[in-house]
Amino acid sequence: MYAFPPVRPRAVFRFLGLAVFLLFPASAFADGWQAGIFDTPTAPRRIMAVDKSAQTFYIIERQSPPAIVASFPCTTGLQSGDKQTEGDMKTPEGVYFIERKMDSGLDQELYGGIAYTLNYPNPVDRLRDKTGYGIWIHSKGRDIVPMETQGCIALNLPDIDDIGPLLMRGAPVTVAEHIAMDADAHQARQAEKAAQLTENWARAWSSRSAGMFDFYDSAAYSKAQPGSFAAFKAQKEHLFKRLPWIHTFAADVQSMAGPGYWVTWFKQYYRAPNLTVEGVRRLYWIEGANGDLRIVGMEWKPEALGLEHRYLDEYVRPSVAAFVSDWRAAWERGDLPAYMRAYDSGAQQGGRRGVAAIHAQKDALWKVTRPARVEFSEPDIRWTAEGLTVQMQQFYTDSTGYSDAGVKSLLVAPEGSGWAILREDWRAAPQ
Repeated sequence: MYAFPPVRPRAVFRFLGLAVFLLFPASAFADGWQAGIFDTPTAPRRIMAVDKSAQTFYIIERQSPPAIVASFPCTTGLQSGDKQTEGDMKTPEGVYFIERKMDSGLDQELYGGIAYTLNYPNPVDRLRDKTGYGIWIHSKGRDIVPMETQGCIALNLPDIDDIGPLLMRGAPVTVAEHIAMDADAHQARQAEKAAQLTENWARAWSSRSAGMFDFYDSAAYSKAQPGSFAAFKAQKEHLFKRLPWIHTFAADVQSMAGPGYWVTWFKQYYRAPNLTVEGVRRLYWIEGANGDLRIVGMEWKPEALGLEHRYLDEYVRPSVAAFVSDWRAAWERGDLPAYMRAYDSGAQQGGRRGVAAIHAQKDALWKVTRPARVEFSEPDIRWTAEGLTVQMQQFYTDSTGYSDAGVKSLLVAPEGSGWAILREDWRAAPQ
């Protein structure tokens, strides 16, 4: 199990005494987004949250129910409310992600020598015509006071040192006017729905299906993203036609609710004949009038994640094992059409080449002697220089009572949304 970096609980305010907070009563803050913290299967195990009204940075863990495990004084923008335009001195509200750490070339007085950048504006911010940039989590060269930044989130130096191990690239941070420890049921349900839709979207992509495009709000996407949806769709359709197969493996899907939107993110392993790449993908969803969720924007962060083994174990091997099982069952019942659907058009089976030759041999044989029992041991599946190999013990009996045993070897390759046998070999077991 992953061990979170330790956080030392703090509630010590290094402002000019607690009285400073009393100068900023709740009425001084404009109404804004109230972020509910909910415990759902795809919510992050640890949540970092900024409550602007309380000028507090919280560390929250999902403990059924979620619990605050540490809190730190922080300071946000000089002006209250959600950021709308560049220079308005407001701190944006939403779900944001750490982009990178900056620890050199910074003004010590302004930033304390260390800063973590956030991905403001995100696609939903652009959709809502919000402008500005350079929203960071940083410190100061002195003790902070409430509402003193130009839109950033600042903490005291000792506190940002404590929180620093959590502010890794890609970590989510919720920024809201108020943080509520009781969840909004609708937001929680939609967050889980977005996570399931993310899985469905990845499967549609892997299937090279036109249904993939139904997951998007085309008009909103064109506004939130640098390019138009029409250009995005045309590029994907071109690849769907050109590439014989695509695998999109989505691992560890997580979801959170923002103000009027939901964001899902996951580790993505993409493999096609022309490209293998991995990284973190984020999808931003908004709700239509009927409650349906549609993608309005995406973010992609290439990163070496070491997903090759998980892709094989969780995506490839179960899929190939199911394919081999279906092929075996078709063979055992003598279902020639279903049996032949497992082969590539140029497949080799012993001395036979091509599906026509394989079909003719099996058709002639099964008219005289039909299979009675075909059993395989657990298949050994692995990538090799030639492709994906499948090897298993085979036990065969036909309708005359003849039986044999040996080793069955298959070379298979992706084909569309499934697999196809390129070569099939068998050798008898030693006597």
